[in-house]
Amino acid sequence: MKPPGADFEKARALFLSPEPPERGAGGGALRSASLLEYLRKKYSVDLVSFSLNRHSKNWPARAWRNFARLARGVPPLFDRYSGYEKQMERQMRGSYALAVVEHFWCASYEPILRTRCAHIVLDLHNIESELAQTHAGAAPWPESWASARFAEAYRRLEREWLPRFDAVLVASEEDRSRIRHARIRVYPNALPAMAAPAVCPFPEEENCIVFSGNLEYHPNIEAVRWFREKIWPRVREHDPQLEWRLIGRNPEAVERLVRGDPRIRFTGAVENAVDQIARAKVCVVPLLSGSGTRFKILEAWAAGRAVVSTTLGAEGLQASDGQQVAIADSAEKFVESIARLLADAGMRRSLGEAGRALYLEKFTWEAAWRNLELEGGL
Repeated sequence: MKPPGADFEKARALFLSPEPPERGAGGGALRSASLLEYLRKKYSVDLVSFSLNRHSKNWPARAWRNFARLARGVPPLFDRYSGYEKQMERQMRGSYALAVVEHFWCASYEPILRTRCAHIVLDLHNIESELAQTHAGAAPWPESWASARFAEAYRRLEREWLPRFDAVLVASEEDRSRIRHARIRVYPNALPAMAAPAVCPFPEEENCIVFSGNLEYHPNIEAVRWFREKIWPRVREHDPQLEWRLIGRNPEAVERLVRGDPRIRFTGAVENAVDQIARAKVCVVPLLSGSGTRFKILEAWAAGRAVVSTTLGAEGLQASDGQQVAIADSAEKFVESIARLLADAGMRRSLGEAGRALYLEKFTWEAAWRNLELEGGL
C-alpha cells in the first residue's frame, strides 16, 4: 500500500517507432523524440521497434524492388516496414491504455496493437500520398511516373487504414485538410528550446549560404539538383568568394549533382546543425516536393538566420513573406532574394530575428505540447 500523498502509478503506453526517437538522428527522429518526451510525463512508456532486414542500396537492386512494388501496388516504405509482427510481440508486455504509432508506414500493425491497447493514435509525419504526388511533379521520368503510381497506392491505403485509428496527429493545418478522419489533431514539428548560438555572432558571419538535411531524402535531392542547375551558377557570380555548404548525412547521394565546383562543400553529419547554420549568412530551402513541415527552417530560425524558401518549403509554419522568410518560387526570384540578403546585413538580421521569435513562440517542444493539450491531449 502506498503512503498517503504518494503519486498513483502511471498508466502504461506503448510507443511504436521504426527509427530511434532521439535528437541528432534527423527530423523524423526529432519529431518522435518530442512526442515520446510528452508521453513520458503522463505514462509509463514501453518503446517498441524492430530490426529491419538489410536491403542492397545499389541502383539495380533498388530498381527491381520498386518494380515489384509497382506491380503489387504497394509503396516502398509501406512495404519496407511491414512483416515484423513477431519482433513486436516479443517486446510487448501485457496491456496498454494507449499506443502511439509513428509514421503511416507502420499503420498495418493496428490489428496486433488492437489486441493489447485500449486507444491507438497514428502520428503522420507526412501525408504520404501528398509527398509522393509532389515528388511526381518534381522528379525526372521514369521516377515521376513511378511516384505518381505510388501516390495513388498511398491514397488507397490511407482510405483503408486511417479510419481504424482512434485519433490521427498531423504536422500542420495544411496536412489536416488533406485527409479524412473524425479526430485529427495538429501536433507541430518542433525543436527543444535553445539559446541563440554564440558560435558565430552576427557581425562575424562566414561568407557562405547553407542547405541542411538528410541528403538521400528525395525532396532534398530534388532541391539540390534544382539549386545547382538553375540558381547557384548565378548566385556565385555575385560574389567570387561565396561558398555553398551542404550540411547533413549521406552526402554521397547528391555528390554527382554538385561535383566539379570547389565552392560547394559538404560538412557531412554534424552534432549540432543549428550551430553550423549560424555560421552562414543565408539558409536556402529550394524544395519542390514534400509534406509535413521543414525542420531545416526551424533550425535556421533557432540560429537566427535569414531563410529563402519556396512556398512549399515554408508550408505549415505560419510564416509571412518578407517577415519571417523570403518566398521565392522561381529560379529568378531565388537568385534575386539571395543577392538582396547578401548585400543587406540589416535585412538579414531582421528576417532572422523575426524567424527566431516565431520559433520561440510556436515551435519549441513546450509550445508543441501546449498545442496538443489545447486539442485534448492524448
